[in-house]
Order: sequence, then C-alpha cells, then structure tokens
Amino acid sequence: MGIGGVGMAGVAFLLKKAGHAVTGCDGHASPRTRWLEANGIPVAVGHDPAHVSDALERFIVTPAVPATTPELMAARAAKNSSVSYRGEVLAELFNAASCGVAICGTHGKTTTATFATRLLRILGADPSWCIGGETGTDPVAGAGTGPFVIEADESDGTLALYHAKILVITSLDYDHPDHFKTYADYLACYERAAAQAGTVIRAETLTDDAWPELRTLVLGAHNVKNALCAIEICKTLGYSAETIRAALPEALSQLPDRRFQQIWPTSEGGGVAPPTPSDPDFTVITDYAHHPREIACAVEMARALHPKRLRVLFQPHRYTRTKALKDDFVSALKSVDELVLIPVYAAFEKPVPGGDIADLYKAFRDDEMGTDEMGTDPIQMGTDPKKCEFSQETSTKLARNALEAWRHVFLTHQDGDLVMLLGAGDIIGLVPRVLRDMEGSRGLSPSMSADDAGDLKKVIYLGAGSNTWKSDLTTDEVYVKTQGPAAQPGATLGIPWMAGIPGTIGGWVKMNAGAFGHSISEVVVRVNVDGVWKTAAECGFDYRHSEIDGEIQDVEFDQAKIAAIKAESPSAADYLAKRRKFPAGTKGSVFKNPPGEFAGRLLEEAGAKGLRVGGARVWEEHANVIVAEPNATASDVLALARLMAARVLDRFGVTLEPEVRGLLTR
Repeated sequence: MGIGGVGMAGVAFLLKKAGHAVTGCDGHASPRTRWLEANGIPVAVGHDPAHVSDALERFIVTPAVPATTPELMAARAAKNSSVSYRGEVLAELFNAASCGVAICGTHGKTTTATFATRLLRILGADPSWCIGGETGTDPVAGAGTGPFVIEADESDGTLALYHAKILVITSLDYDHPDHFKTYADYLACYERAAAQAGTVIRAETLTDDAWPELRTLVLGAHNVKNALCAIEICKTLGYSAETIRAALPEALSQLPDRRFQQIWPTSEGGGVAPPTPSDPDFTVITDYAHHPREIACAVEMARALHPKRLRVLFQPHRYTRTKALKDDFVSALKSVDELVLIPVYAAFEKPVPGGDIADLYKAFRDDEMGTDEMGTDPIQMGTDPKKCEFSQETSTKLARNALEAWRHVFLTHQDGDLVMLLGAGDIIGLVPRVLRDMEGSRGLSPSMSADDAGDLKKVIYLGAGSNTWKSDLTTDEVYVKTQGPAAQPGATLGIPWMAGIPGTIGGWVKMNAGAFGHSISEVVVRVNVDGVWKTAAECGFDYRHSEIDGEIQDVEFDQAKIAAIKAESPSAADYLAKRRKFPAGTKGSVFKNPPGEFAGRLLEEAGAKGLRVGGARVWEEHANVIVAEPNATASDVLALARLMAARVLDRFGVTLEPEVRGLLTR
C-alpha cells in the first residue's frame, strides 16, 4: 500500500526479484509506479479494500498509514494475510544477504548510500541496493550478486532489526520526536544496531587528509564526509585506495535528486543543470533538507555560490519536529537574506500545540526583536515607535500556502538571486510551476495565469479596507478601490445597532456585517454587482458572509424597515455605550462567532489575551481583537491569528472561521 513511495517502491522491486508475486496500489500514478510496472509489478491507482483477497500472504504498509484505513483493516481481517511494516520487510531481506551494508544516521543516508553504490558498481562489485532517492537515471533499487547496500531508516525504530556486516553511522542529531521521546531513546536505537554489526564506520572519526581531491569533487563539508564513508565501505570490502581514487570522479558526479538540485536554469537538453557559482541569472534550487543541521549545510552550500541575495522558501515537515527543534531552525536560517515560511507539512500527524508554522514564525520574529518566549518586549514596542529596532521590511515573512510563497519570489526576482525550496513535504510540487513561470518569463512558453494561483483571487475589491487582510508578500492579487454609492461610509445609513462599526456600505453588505444579534442583510433589497442587480435572496447572505463575487457598486435598502428600526430600537448612543472603544490599530473582530458560542469567550478561556507576535498583539480587553501596532507586519497579524485559532482548537475542539477576508488560519 503506497507502493509509489520512495521507500516502498524499492522493497517491492526487491521482493519481485526475489521471486515473489507482488502487486501494489498508490494514490496516483507516477514515474516510479510506471517503473514498477515495467518490472512486472501491477499497480492499481487508488486505495480499496477490494485489493485484499484470501490469496494475499503479506500486506506491507508504512507506519504513517492510520489503523482505521479501510484497506489496512481489510488486510488485518483477511484469513491468510499478515500485516508488515516496510522497515520490517527490508530488514528481513537485508539480514538474509551474505554481505549487508547498512547506512544510517540523522543526515546523509541517501547521499552516502548513493555514493557507495555508484562506487561499488564502477569497481565491478555488482551490488544490490535500496535507497530513499533516485540519482539521474539510477532507480531507488537494484538487484545484483554483490554487496547489498541499503539506507536504513531509524524513524520508526526498525533500525534496531538490522544485522549488518558493515554499519555506517553518518551523524547523530536528535530527530523524530514523534517516536523517540528523548535523545537518549534515539541514540539507543543506533547503539543496538551497532552492537549487532560486524564493522561499524562512524563518520565523525574520518578525515580527508588522504583524499584532498574530495573538496573539488563535491560541494559542502558534509558531502565530503558522505564521500569518506563510501570510500571506507569500499576499503573495508578489500578495494585498494588507487582503484577507489580512480573511480571517484564518476561516482561522485551526481547527488541524489532533491539534494541541492538545481531546477532552474535547466541544461540545454532540458534536464537539470549543475549549480553554477556566481550565476548572474535567477537560480532555483530544491533541497530535501528538513532538519536544522541539514538546512545549515544547504545554506552553506548556497553561500558558496556567492548569490547577490539568498532567498529561502521553507516548509517544515511534521508538527512534532517543528515544536521540538524550533530554536534550532531559527539558528540555521537567520542568516538568509529573505525567508518565506510555508505552513507545516503534516505527514500523518495531527496538529500539535507549539508546532504550527505560526509558532516558528513567532520564534524568528522574537529573535529579530529581542523578545523572549513569553513575548515580553524590553524595548517597549508600541509605547514609542521610534524605539523600534527593526523595520516593517523584515527578512521573515509568512505565506498562506506554497504557491503564494513562490509567486512572491518570482514576481520580485532580480538577476543574481538564488532561491532555495527547502523541505521534505509537498513543496516539491512547486517544481512544475517554477519551470512554467520561468520559461514564460523567457518567452519559451506561456506562463500560467494568475487565475491558477490556488485559492487566491486575482481581484479584491476594497471599500475602507477595514475587514480585509493584505499579505506583505507580493502576490497575484490586485486590490481595487470601489467607487460610487457603495463606497460611502456605512455610518451614513444611520442604523442604530451598527453604530461604531467601521467600513463602507459595500463592505458591510459583502461581509454581511452586524452586531447585537442583527445583520445588515435584514434591510437589503437588492445589490448592484458589476453592473447587474441581484435580489437579496440571490446574494447568499449568511452569518458574516455572502456569496457576492465582484464589485458592489450600489445597494438598495428597505427604507421603511430602517425607519422602523430607528423608531423602535435604542438610540445609536445607547449602542455605542455598550460597545467597547477599540484602540488605534484595530478594526473589529477577527473571528466569527461559532454557532451558539462567542469567539471572544473561547479565545479568552484559551488564554489568548495579550498574546503577541512581532508588532501585533491580542487586545487585553477583548480576546477576539488584534491590535496592529505601528511596526506590525501583515505576516505578524496572520501568525497571531493562526496561534489564536490553534489555542481554541486545542482547548475546545472548535475551529474558528476568520471574519476578516483573506486571513487564512488553516
């Protein structure tokens, strides 16, 4: 199940080569599933309990598959089927080999395994391999008669099942806090594998004194270490230094895919070009780095190319890792010229308090401003804006999605920029869009239109703008100030219970504004949208919402109802007396009230009052109000709103919906 995954595909291939009848399924077809089919393994697209039959002996999954998945439940219920995890099956295949070489470690596993496999092939060893990544035309797995080289994954603890003739440990930085609760637990898994191995090679003990050419063959000190591990494997297997040295230029000529892989500019043949130092053009590189140590190495490699600006789009991988290593991410990325953070790729995890992208953004802003974890501000930000030690043009920004992040750097790119797409999640899905946009900018093919920009709209109509959030990233959105009758202040209507609510007539109607149990739609007869009159029934009015899409140019109200309201209701002054006076820098409520509840009460109970991100804070007198101080950025407001919503979701299980247009918090 999930046979197209980079780890699962290799296991499936090796099982087939071992003589088993293998089938599989995946959510979508891909070059990897087509490779499997070319090797005699049928692949069904989609997941279905019908894939399980009484003839099935083993059902292989990853730990990421939820236990309640219908297909997995059917496998557990089948008469002759046993359910195994991918790591367990690979360990069985590996332990049956006469010469097993396992590469493990927090970082560098894929690259080291790739270097070792390529070296052994050039040396004529005819190895088998199972690696978590392709390299050029090399697939994830191969079946030979020589040593069996594998990338041994520790994430689910199955590393402890391997009995290697040669075990390589590349690095030992704490990771996978979802499985290993402490660093000691993490290390214990490695030590068990080491105790069961014949020879243990530890990268930390290796030096390049005898191999000075490595510094010219690979980029980055970490890749020198990876190459040294591969060399040590070959030496342990009996190959001479002279024969290994002759094979190095070819063996080290390529990194695995997504390891500092340049995707733009492409080579003349349309393929991937190697990174070029001081390239005067706009360069885009993708890298799988998702741990702070890996990210620091990627940044070091990028700096070695001497770009004019280093701009990074980073998508954290899993909430637990984001929470556990938050401060280390700040250290690894704080030196880049611009950082755009993208919402966390969850993998199989549910949200974890403290692990949202807003928590990571807050850590960066706290570091920029010199604030502590609790948000205490030693420079009295807001009391005297002149004391602020940073500008609104900060180096860190928060995007609503990956596409918005890419469009920002594309729309503002300059010659000499180097852009890195960092992360192990679906950020890789940006690559086709990157190529299409860049080819279009060169006139090679038409660029994708802004209408394809995810769930962002191209034209946003503004009245007073009081209920619309605008990103501080450059986006495809175009903001148009409305004209005509609908652009008049809503206060001119004189409706008592709307007293004190800011905004224009059109803005009130589009968002169906209201207060004290009332909404403006109660007195709307019809609305002129882009020159076409629509009745109130056609506008799709709902609580703080309408289905109106376009520019509201005019509104016809039921003047008799308005007169009756004025005659029967308390005066505007009475309503104003009930309403708290909002401080400067805020325009009203952030979230809609959930059915039968008040967003403000939930937020207060969840401890949101006084919460701060950068120059934005939750008002101390009302937990559903954000105060944007003079030095606040739009990203500050977005991050703060995400944190507010996350607290309510964690405390009460209630998902708050923003009342402010454009403010996406999920």
